[in-house]
Amino acid sequence: MSQPKIKRRVGKYEVGRTIGEGTFAKVKFARNSETGEPVALKILDKEKVLKHKMAEQIRREIATMKLIKHPNVVQLYEVMGSKTKIYIVLEFVTGGELFDKIVNHGRMSENEARRYFQQLINAVDYCHSRGVYHRDLKPENLLLDTYGNLKVSDFGLSALSQQVRDDGLLHTTCGTPNYVAPEVLNDRGYDGVTADLWSCGVILFVLVAGYLPFDDPNLMNLYKKISGAEFTCPPWLSFSARKFISRILDPNPVTRITIAEILSDEWFKVDYKPPVFIEKAETSLDDVEAVFKDCENHHVTEKKEQQPTSMNAFKLISMSKGLNLENLFEDQGFKRETRFTSKSSANEIINKIEEAAKPLGFDVQKKNYKMRLANVKAGRKGNLNVSTEIFQVAPSLHMVEVRKARGDTLEFHKFYKNLSTCLEDVVWKTEDDMQTQETK
Repeated sequence: MSQPKIKRRVGKYEVGRTIGEGTFAKVKFARNSETGEPVALKILDKEKVLKHKMAEQIRREIATMKLIKHPNVVQLYEVMGSKTKIYIVLEFVTGGELFDKIVNHGRMSENEARRYFQQLINAVDYCHSRGVYHRDLKPENLLLDTYGNLKVSDFGLSALSQQVRDDGLLHTTCGTPNYVAPEVLNDRGYDGVTADLWSCGVILFVLVAGYLPFDDPNLMNLYKKISGAEFTCPPWLSFSARKFISRILDPNPVTRITIAEILSDEWFKVDYKPPVFIEKAETSLDDVEAVFKDCENHHVTEKKEQQPTSMNAFKLISMSKGLNLENLFEDQGFKRETRFTSKSSANEIINKIEEAAKPLGFDVQKKNYKMRLANVKAGRKGNLNVSTEIFQVAPSLHMVEVRKARGDTLEFHKFYKNLSTCLEDVVWKTEDDMQTQETK
């Protein structure tokens, strides 16, 4: 028999496996227990945030991201805080990374690449208009939803330690080297808009070529190639695509193509569909302010719960025959235990047993899907004590063991007979059980 599983909850979210990890944060799969909706839970360590003096920058960017609701940007739903952690609840995107699509299928046709690039520019343009810069755009940060639409992830959250100085420029070198703009490497400050556009150009090149425009095992040689925009477009590209990519991968940020010029480019405009969505102005930022003001009244509850112990399904089903009272009889007299199976949740079963036991005069104690029912009145052999334990057969099937721990066996049988009447709606009845009932 395996040990009970530990289930972690943060507020209303059940937390599952780790799906990503970075320097300042870990991302876990989670599920909203109220709606069943899957989400991605980004967890930041408050101590690290304060140590690197990032609190105000993160607060500002999270607040901005919560206001950004664009079909091509991963949605930020809410922010929660505890004494030690900041929890960012994000849209869970199921289609994987664009990077995986390139690795598995190689380069794309110009038409397919153009569709993804159009969605990327839509997202980048929208976020830039709100003062949010990604600073680490690459295929690994571009996700695909169920319908194959592009979703930019971590927009405004990937490079949290960067600060805009008085000159209006960013000064920290960041991002993945192969996708970084030349001006980011020279350490004289750069504009987040033009730097992001350079990365978009590299991404487009990778989509249509199947390889990187700038690549070298030696980092200094790589920086030299980037700074001089030393790349060659593959021969299979159309003339308009090559010309377009060259305008984006211009090493001079001043003369580099702008988003307005991209939107009017002939190659880009083919089958272009501007995004259609409605912005909601009533988005509340109260949760963001509460987290960063560290209001204890708003701290989210963190707790770990044990799940029912798992057992072999075939063994349990063979042991259990529903609520048939004949299970309590042996040739020598009464059994001291019985079992039944249920498709109800473990918590629902516990609540039902408690509701049934208390009116019968039993005091109820609960711990880790085990219950101790103690009759407050003494019987023929002292107080009747009954133990129950719930085992998980499958995600949607449980077995409940009801056992006399102390007292008279006959009284236990009478108790179980009353209990069984109250539990009829939670017991799983097999076809054999149903037929037996019909013949009675």
